[in-house]
Amino acid sequence: MRTTSQPRSIQVHASDNVAIVVNEGGLPAGTRLDSGLVLRDGIPEAHKVALTMIPAGAPVIRYGVTIGYARTEIPIGSWVHEGLLALPEAPALDELPTQEGVRTQSAPLEGFTFEGYVNDDGTVGTKNILGISTTVQCVSATVEYAVKRIKAELLPKYPNVHDVIAIAHLYGCGVAIDAPGSEIPIRTLRNLSLNPNLGGAPMVVSLGCEKLQPAQMLPSSTLPILSSQPYVVRLQDDAHRSFGDMVQAIMHMAEQRLVQLNARRRQVRPASDLVVGLQCGGSDAFSGVTANPAVGYAADLLVRAGATVMFSEVTEVRDAIHLLTARAATPQVAKDLIREMAWYDRYLERGSVDRSANPTPGNKSGGLANIVEKALGSIAKAGTSSISGVFGPGERINCKGLVFAATPASDFVCGTLQLAASMNMHVFTTGRGTPYGLAMAPVIKVSSRTALAERWSDLIDIDAGTIATGEASIPQVGEAIFHYILDVASGRKKTCADYWGLHNEFALFNPAPIT
Repeated sequence: MRTTSQPRSIQVHASDNVAIVVNEGGLPAGTRLDSGLVLRDGIPEAHKVALTMIPAGAPVIRYGVTIGYARTEIPIGSWVHEGLLALPEAPALDELPTQEGVRTQSAPLEGFTFEGYVNDDGTVGTKNILGISTTVQCVSATVEYAVKRIKAELLPKYPNVHDVIAIAHLYGCGVAIDAPGSEIPIRTLRNLSLNPNLGGAPMVVSLGCEKLQPAQMLPSSTLPILSSQPYVVRLQDDAHRSFGDMVQAIMHMAEQRLVQLNARRRQVRPASDLVVGLQCGGSDAFSGVTANPAVGYAADLLVRAGATVMFSEVTEVRDAIHLLTARAATPQVAKDLIREMAWYDRYLERGSVDRSANPTPGNKSGGLANIVEKALGSIAKAGTSSISGVFGPGERINCKGLVFAATPASDFVCGTLQLAASMNMHVFTTGRGTPYGLAMAPVIKVSSRTALAERWSDLIDIDAGTIATGEASIPQVGEAIFHYILDVASGRKKTCADYWGLHNEFALFNPAPIT
């Protein structure tokens, strides 16, 4: 935040007995706040100060919710940090509120459009990219070599195609291909190939002897427009007598796809064709009061405009799941939310860990004491709309409105799974900062603090830290995010990540055994 001599703190809810310090660099002991409270300790920026004396064993409350219990008595004005808090139990999944269905009745937003690429299956892309899928890691180096040549020798001839990317990964062989959980990486790879930004022109490179055969990963039945033409290059085929032959075969099929993609042009489309994924990374205690609520406001606008908005990250909603099941549009949606939470609970138990493995050291340095506090800030991205659907890891979304797409919290795994779910736009909030980006979809970076936006001005697209300093409101920043999404989706503006070409690798979620 901008340096200010005025001590500032934020109390989110009237019932909170802690507030966070806003001032960049924190505040020293002895500082008097506007309320008259005098700090007993020095409080780092974004960390919590006790607004009252909190007895040992009493709840520590933020967002109007208990985020922990005091291990010892916490005097008024004290620094309330992780070491002073005992983690509450996670909400019991068999005791959650499940309404008879809650549907928000906000007035629809009409007339908002963007310029996108229409696909034969009715989906719409915000980019026009050739994606080259792989069935197995063994072919990755060859495909990446071919992609470099395609970009250098072929792509300049097709100016309406934005990029060529290899969908490379570490899966496909040496795995228990039929074990429980193996369907997750397989359907993820299938649905990555069908992402709207790839224009319905998939092609697959296979080795030949791998466990994950092309017919299983991407059956022709899923590609009606390609059912009568080849879409697989198999490197072990007898026709390929050398490495050069393999590369030429990949390039030949790629050029056929480039011709198809190059004929496409942007068309004016309703905002309802957007599929926007929301994610946080490098979160801090400001995320839940600035960036995430502003994104949540934009999410509500998108839902009102008929778009699909997905939020994810199971461990970062698990401790707030009782707030989400109460927003389910139908009882079945509530049951589906519970199903995904229960699945992930069991997954963590098999690894002898629990939800307390999250947050990260950086999250804690940024003022987040534990996963409960992090979850309450995380779900602010989901706004206030009712939840219309729930999808498992790697599944493709098939409904409009606000949906939950179950993923791990890892930035890279979550981003990969959201792309498989058919995301064509990505909004990513951060407090600590990250140069994260995706090749397949534009990534709009929203900072929770102005200090980060100013320090990383060429990596942050929108500064939500102005909410904390009182320079802007949540609706104002949310409106700005909404309009920026439309501009980026139309190609009128380029995100910082795309400007620099910051594109992280795909990261599959594979809970099945490796053999």
